[in-house]
Amino acid sequence: MARHTVPDLIDQTDERPAAPRPLSLSLVLSLRPAQWTKNLFIFAALLFGERLLDFRSVLRATAAFAIFCVLSGVVYLVNDVLDREADRRHPIKMRRPIASGELPVRIAVAAAAILGGSALAAAFLVNGLFGILAASYLGLLMLYSVALKHVVIIDVLTIAIGFVLRTAAGAVAISVAISPWLYIMMILLALFLALTKRRHELVLLADRATGHRRILEEYSPYLLDQMIAVVTASTIVGYAFYTVSPDTIAKFQTDMLGLTLPFPLYGIFRYLYLVHRKEGGGSPAEMLLNDRPLLICVALWVAAVAIIIYGPHVTMFWGK
Repeated sequence: MARHTVPDLIDQTDERPAAPRPLSLSLVLSLRPAQWTKNLFIFAALLFGERLLDFRSVLRATAAFAIFCVLSGVVYLVNDVLDREADRRHPIKMRRPIASGELPVRIAVAAAAILGGSALAAAFLVNGLFGILAASYLGLLMLYSVALKHVVIIDVLTIAIGFVLRTAAGAVAISVAISPWLYIMMILLALFLALTKRRHELVLLADRATGHRRILEEYSPYLLDQMIAVVTASTIVGYAFYTVSPDTIAKFQTDMLGLTLPFPLYGIFRYLYLVHRKEGGGSPAEMLLNDRPLLICVALWVAAVAIIIYGPHVTMFWGK
C-alpha cells in the first residue's frame, strides 16, 4: 500500500475542492456521530448488572446513551471551535466543517449551548445522580478542551476519566452497582486508546506534530510505546482478575467468565497491529467500525459474556 507524506496529503486535498455542504449537514458532521460508539461504555452496567433482559432497564440505558451522545457532540463542537486554527494545519482535520469554514463559529457555539442545555435537562429527568454525572462529564471535557489537553499525562488521564464517568452514569441510570474492577478496566482501556491516538498523531504529522498540537512536543513514540505496554498488560491482568475473583463468581454463580479472556487478548493485539503496521489509531471508533476482525472479536466477546451470564436465567425462564 502506497504511503504519503503530510505535504502529499495536503496537495491532494487542494486538487479538487469539495462542493459546500448544507449547513445542517455540516452541523451534524461536527457532532461526529461516528464517535458516538465511545458511549457504548454506558451499556457495560446493563450487561454486567444482569439487567439485559429487563425491558425498563434497556430503555433507561438507551436514553442515557442518547443523552451522552448529545453531550459528547457538544464537546466536539466546542473543541473544534477552539482548535480551528490548529486543525487547518492538519492533513485530515482541515476538512472538518468548522476548520474549513463551512460551519460558522457563531452557529456552532449557539448549537452547543442549546444542545448542551437540553441534554443536561433530560439527564436530570432520568434521576438526580445521573444528571450530576452528566454535568460532571460535560464540565470535565470542557475543561479538557480549554486547558487540560495542554498538560502532559493529565491530558490522556482526563480522556480516560471521561470513559469512567460514562460507565458510572450507565450504572446510575438503571440503579445497579457494578464491580470496581470494571471501572479499573475502563480507565485502563481508555488510556490505551488515548495513548495510541497520541502515537498516531506523532507518526502521521512527524515534524509538523507540535505545530498542530502543542502537547505532542512532550511525547515521543518511544515514551508512548512504553506507556502503552504498561497499560496493555494492566488491562489484560485486570480483566483476568475480575473474571476469576470470588465476588464475580458468587454474583454470576459461574466461574466460566475466565474463558472469555482470549477475546480481549486478540482485540488488543489486533488494535496494536493496526496501529503499528497499518498506521491506524487516529480514530478508535472508525477502526472498530471499519476493521472486520476487530468488530467480529467485540461482537463475539459480548455474545460469550451474555451467554455465560444470562444462560441460566433463560434456562430457568423456559423451564417454568
